[in-house]
Amino acid sequence: MYKLPYNRSMNKLQPYLQLMRLDKPIGIFLTLWPTLWAVWIAGLFHPTVKIMVIFVFGAVVMRAAGCVINDVADRKFDPHVARTKLRPLASGAVKLWQALALFVGLLFIALVLVLQLNLFAFWVACVTVPLTIVYPFCKRFTYLPQVILGMVFNIGILMAFAAQQNHLLFIAWLLYFSTIIWTVAYDTMYAITDQEDDKKLGLKSTALLFGSHALKITGLLQLLFLLGILWLGLILKANIAYWIAYLIAIALCVYQQNLLKHGQSFKAFLNNNWLGMIMFIGILFLN
Repeated sequence: MYKLPYNRSMNKLQPYLQLMRLDKPIGIFLTLWPTLWAVWIAGLFHPTVKIMVIFVFGAVVMRAAGCVINDVADRKFDPHVARTKLRPLASGAVKLWQALALFVGLLFIALVLVLQLNLFAFWVACVTVPLTIVYPFCKRFTYLPQVILGMVFNIGILMAFAAQQNHLLFIAWLLYFSTIIWTVAYDTMYAITDQEDDKKLGLKSTALLFGSHALKITGLLQLLFLLGILWLGLILKANIAYWIAYLIAIALCVYQQNLLKHGQSFKAFLNNNWLGMIMFIGILFLN
């Protein structure tokens, strides 16, 4: 039987692709959808191809950088957690200096991308770097690392308005804070899967902070997010496409709550990708 030739170079690249989580794109999507919402709205529903390309690649690159620095910060914890013990740094497939070099390289690519935008967008982007570096360490001293993650994941919203409007309108802040709330909700679902390991390692999260009330509080956070998106739709005088998407988003939140009730927190977390996509489709047809 004919066999495909062994690709030695791809085998060497694989640990780095895993370190950047390019094999697990859920984080890319959760970063990308809110960014695309903002790019479309701030671009008055006709953003340029250049802007779209910059923000799509920027979301991918910064999410990859965040994953790399996260594994650098957690390299002494990951070997003790079943879900993370095979990560490249934890397993020794990638050395610390190599991970740091990759992180710097990704930041350089992000810099090249952001220099294609205006000065206001550049200064907004500068906030991202310290937040990206600080986030992985937050779980050591606060039960609210998910809030910092929300600030990092959704900074593309403010950048989109800065780049296209040269001003941070009220709807930019409304969308930004609404998506931070959404991020706290879905990342709490993710954190529930790790809460027992986090307890043993002395790490903190909203899942541990909320404890037995996690289901109710994530439901409240989802409600606040949905109210923010409702307000956004009213400001934009949204059409039927937006409101259909909004109703589907409500249904998805109810579905996620049902999954949480039945102990399927990770599946509930993953489902947020569909929520982000549905709302983008609704925004896509706003004009």
